[in-house]
Amino acid sequence: MPDDVSSHSTPPLAEAHIEHPDLAWLDDPAIAATLVTLTAGPLRLVTAPEIGGALAAFYEVTPDGPLHWLRPASQAAFDTRDPLRMSSFPLLPYCNRIRDARFSFDGKTIDLAGNDPRFAHALHGNAWRRPWQVGERTAASVTLAFEHVPDARQPGDWPFHYRAEQRIELKSGALYITLAAQNLSARPMPFGMGHHPYYPRTAQTRIYADVRAMWHSDADVLPTRLGPHPAVEALHEGMSADAFDLDNNFANWSREATIAWPDEQRSLVMTADAPFDHTVIFAPASDRTQLCVEPVTNTTDSFNGVGTREQVGGCVLQPGEAITATVKWTPQRD
Repeated sequence: MPDDVSSHSTPPLAEAHIEHPDLAWLDDPAIAATLVTLTAGPLRLVTAPEIGGALAAFYEVTPDGPLHWLRPASQAAFDTRDPLRMSSFPLLPYCNRIRDARFSFDGKTIDLAGNDPRFAHALHGNAWRRPWQVGERTAASVTLAFEHVPDARQPGDWPFHYRAEQRIELKSGALYITLAAQNLSARPMPFGMGHHPYYPRTAQTRIYADVRAMWHSDADVLPTRLGPHPAVEALHEGMSADAFDLDNNFANWSREATIAWPDEQRSLVMTADAPFDHTVIFAPASDRTQLCVEPVTNTTDSFNGVGTREQVGGCVLQPGEAITATVKWTPQRD
């Protein structure tokens, strides 16, 4: 990864004017000044580097207004600087939860408690909570970078030094995000990464994916066992987003999933490189505005893994070792 990452100072490449309630925040000069907008034909990708390196919108310009391929960020996302209300955000150096914010590694207990009082369990790593810096940039691409230096004075701080990068591009009618990370510590570091995309969810939304099994979870949404579930077969055939109450990891997927809106005659195909060998589907029955299909390298609580390395994923990066992999989202019209 290049070392010449500069702070964000270039004016964003944005639409001259947006008249649509879903993107009203683009007309706020204070917000717009913090964004980077990529353009390729009718596609637009808006990033919010200062809010966890998140995506704020991925849409297509049409005569009828923006056609959203990811759920656009809300005004509240900017008011509260909350990545959970954005379109997607990076997950590093682990994905989803760690039970009780603790795990053992290399003969030591790693205590992450206290880094966010909102959650009983450590959640989504730390990169999503920090601003990212803007580096190399063109009209259709941008590089965002983040470096974490441990601070022993900070309760629950991740105790390993690492650097991460997102290379975000619009090309060939698709969105590409290449995630990369390097262990800058003098000791091995446990590691996992992913992205957390939210999709538009309607009563007709369908999800297609080739998966082999589902991790069943306890009341804390932490995995307990890997086994069959009706959702596995339903995903093969095209599962309604409303079919089950899901916040679960799925194992041995083919690294491809399709989110379809058949009533709108369109779909979005997500493909991923190894080691994005796991996926999470979040389709809660309690809030039918939310839908996530997440490409991840490790299951929830993988550092306290209840299965084999193949079943729970993740890896250990040696000092100086780097890892990189790409996820692609391709819009399609039926």
